[in-house]
Amino acid sequence: MACLQAAAGVETFPRPFLSPSSVSETTKGRENRLSNSGDEELVALAQTGDRRAFEELVERHQRKAYHIAFGFARDREEAKDLSQEAFLKAFSYLKKFDGRSSFYTWFYRIVVNVCLDFKRRSKRTAADEFDENLENQLEPSHEPARPLSPDQHVLAGQISRKIDAALQTLPAKQKTAFMLKNQQGLSIKEIAELMETAEGTVKVHLHRAVTALRHSLAEFA
Repeated sequence: MACLQAAAGVETFPRPFLSPSSVSETTKGRENRLSNSGDEELVALAQTGDRRAFEELVERHQRKAYHIAFGFARDREEAKDLSQEAFLKAFSYLKKFDGRSSFYTWFYRIVVNVCLDFKRRSKRTAADEFDENLENQLEPSHEPARPLSPDQHVLAGQISRKIDAALQTLPAKQKTAFMLKNQQGLSIKEIAELMETAEGTVKVHLHRAVTALRHSLAEFA
């Protein structure tokens, strides 16, 4: 099974969809056309057996799929496996995709469901791993990061681990809504579509998740 080259700072995972011959047999013009095509056009091509069209979909969505999976698994190898499983399911069920929702919504619903199944199977405590991306989850900042003093770095690590631990204890729906909103930047409407629920219900999940996380951080207030 061929593996992607790991770009600096970007996790990649094995993909069975890409073969050296598939690249060599296509023209540069066709590659450019596929890369400029929308998801729905690529899906239509892939449903007719165009393997390269599905490869383009994998390339387009692999990064976000990995990050969603990592948010659930808290383990890089598990996240790669979950991402791969989601793409395999999408490939298997692609002919059943009827276009009633966007491919984006349909595929990320598969990713989330794969991750929820994983959590139900494993029911294990997440590793106590420091993740810099968690530092600003509650109140994301758009200001340039400033170097931390040693004391600030220690405190940031403590807060990050506390948030991480608290996230793992949230009910599945609250955790899913929180991560999709704060880690992936999805809108309330997009989250509602992915979770197949009402926008008001998503807001309730988010409110309860934030309340629980703030409570867990009370000692740092």
